[in-house]
Amino acid sequence: QVQLVESGGGLVQAGGSLRLSCAASGRTFSSYAMGWFRQAPGKEREFVAAIRWSGGRTYYADSVKGRFTISRDNAKNTVYLQMNRLKPEDTADYYCAAGAYLTGNQYEYAYWGQGTQVTVSS
Repeated sequence: QVQLVESGGGLVQAGGSLRLSCAASGRTFSSYAMGWFRQAPGKEREFVAAIRWSGGRTYYADSVKGRFTISRDNAKNTVYLQMNRLKPEDTADYYCAAGAYLTGNQYEYAYWGQGTQVTVSS
């Protein structure tokens, strides 16, 4: 069992940066792949980034590649999403999730946080 709590969201101007954190509880955090997803108002939830349990491999949606960086610190049971050069279209609720393996398919993730809101103003 893994419980996830996101933080770090907020309001930022276009071109700015934010770093999201996802703190996990549970002794087996290091055995899970971790993903970030987002859901904008009126839209379906979409994949943003994922990282393998060891941190050695990452996977990004094309829309954020080169701007966002996912990382994890297994000693702190925390996964991060560094978001640079933010755009208004990045506005959404951001969720972290834990799953068995590295994938962009949200249905393969068993545990989810409650989300943190990110608003990018133009």
